[in-house]
Amino acid sequence: MESSNKTLKIASLFLMFVVAIAIFLLAVLKIVLEERRLPRLVISQKDRAIRGSIISSEGYQIAYSNKKYKAAINLDYLDPAKEELFVNLFHIYSDIPKEEIRKKLKRYKRRCKKRSGCYVTLSSDIDAKRAYQLRILARKLLQMNVFVFDERGIRRGLDVIEYKEMRHYPYGDTCTPVLGYIRQIERKGENYRRVKGIKGIERYYEKYLRPKRDGEIKGKRDIGNNIIFNKETLVKKRMDGYNVHLNLNLLLQKNLEKILDTHRADLQAWEIIAAVMESDSGKILAIASSRRYDPSAVGRHASRYGYEDFNAKAVEYSFEPGSVMKPITFALLLEHRLVNLYELVKGYNGRYKLGNSIITDEHREDWFSAENVIVYSSNIGMAQLAQRLSYDRFYEGLKRFGFGRKSGIDLPFEHSGSVLPMYRFKSPVYKATIGYGYGIKATFIQLLNAYNVFNNDGEMITPRIASFLSDASGRKKALPPPKKEVVISSKTANTMRKILQKVVEKGTAKVAKIEGLEIGGKTGTAKIAKKRSKGYTKKYHSSFFGFANDKKHRYTIGVLVIRPSFERHFAAQSAVPVFRDIVMELLAEGYLTITP
Repeated sequence: MESSNKTLKIASLFLMFVVAIAIFLLAVLKIVLEERRLPRLVISQKDRAIRGSIISSEGYQIAYSNKKYKAAINLDYLDPAKEELFVNLFHIYSDIPKEEIRKKLKRYKRRCKKRSGCYVTLSSDIDAKRAYQLRILARKLLQMNVFVFDERGIRRGLDVIEYKEMRHYPYGDTCTPVLGYIRQIERKGENYRRVKGIKGIERYYEKYLRPKRDGEIKGKRDIGNNIIFNKETLVKKRMDGYNVHLNLNLLLQKNLEKILDTHRADLQAWEIIAAVMESDSGKILAIASSRRYDPSAVGRHASRYGYEDFNAKAVEYSFEPGSVMKPITFALLLEHRLVNLYELVKGYNGRYKLGNSIITDEHREDWFSAENVIVYSSNIGMAQLAQRLSYDRFYEGLKRFGFGRKSGIDLPFEHSGSVLPMYRFKSPVYKATIGYGYGIKATFIQLLNAYNVFNNDGEMITPRIASFLSDASGRKKALPPPKKEVVISSKTANTMRKILQKVVEKGTAKVAKIEGLEIGGKTGTAKIAKKRSKGYTKKYHSSFFGFANDKKHRYTIGVLVIRPSFERHFAAQSAVPVFRDIVMELLAEGYLTITP
């Protein structure tokens, strides 16, 4: 019996020992496996990539990005005895007034009395240079024990973190609306604001401009929560977006905008659009509007602008072009050998009935030579000549000249204009109206591109605003080459160029003449159609499209005046003087040289 009790006691003690060991092991295992609220041994630091710049042909940054940083502290870790030391040092490094820092700390202390984790943003407008200095300060503050450890052994000091990307436009409204603007966006789960192109070049080249890859440094931390650099440290270099280099010359662009501003005020016009294109390459050297906006103010002051103010009307505005279509029709007649320059065309003394329609001319004559139908802009003469084109040749010819389809210029939201279906060209009345520029809608850039055919030996080339790309290290990346297509023969193009020169020498555009230069073009004055009903308003589009050449250079130039005052609504009084001033600017800047 005594032996049995002894055995039971030993067994009980052994069992208790086993249970104690098990409890101990479970406790150890729990500690090991439990997620503990201790500072991580491995930390990472982001270096976010930024958007590429937009750069003029001379190398000026028209748009560029940089990062803004935020400086913040958690008041729970700030040693009250060293608060004034913190205020003084942060003032020195940040240049923020001491009193402003004190007020902010005091205000947040009152808010945070009943809760922990009181995070105070001291500034969110810190540039990269000052952020670097503040990060040096952050390390010094830890060394000086300005921030204390909590009961878990955690200490948080001054945080200097990337806050948002800022887009800058140092030349204000220059190059708008073509340049476009951006909008700030914040990805889900990321406490950082990036930017995205919304309009203009900023949007069209978004896939190249946007950042390619964020950088990151990842490694073990030291006691001050700084990354220890050794062979195990992971360093991933950031890749910024590509820079987009433009064909636009900033000086020429700004001076064109000044010219348009002056004429807009003088003509009391709604808007004036103008562009200069290098004829043989398709490079757009300047594309200007008198209605511009400051891209950096779009978000903050959007109410200043109407929705249409953000549209690049050179590509987003379609209109009936009027008489600037006559040379297109005439070129098709020449190409198909359906007209002789010197044959006579009846003028009907300025009044001609076609079907139920009455067609009139400002310049009244009984007879015109065929080329003088263009020189003196006869609607009656063109209405008759247009009948010689078969319906399919007329339709397909307009398509070849780029009407009813996008030009392919590097801008978003381009309109294709409109050409009615081929069967409509069977109507004599429709043929006539198309021949002198009604019943068809075109954009400014389509007309510029079509006239470039005359100045480029019959070849159409896609207009290009951008020239090439470059990365952050300066390495160049080519853009796809512009498309080229033959529209008419070089013989027809040269004949048209000579006729358009006569328009300037003795026709409707004599104001554009400058001795020593080869200048030609065609005026267009067209009523603006009503938006919600048939018929036309009492407002006009006035335009002049043509060229200015010297012995070595060829430029195609377009001007569109939208709604000038009625007293000066004819293109000869409005668009042609603007064209002349642009040519004079090209002379002043050395693009053209007068030959004695």
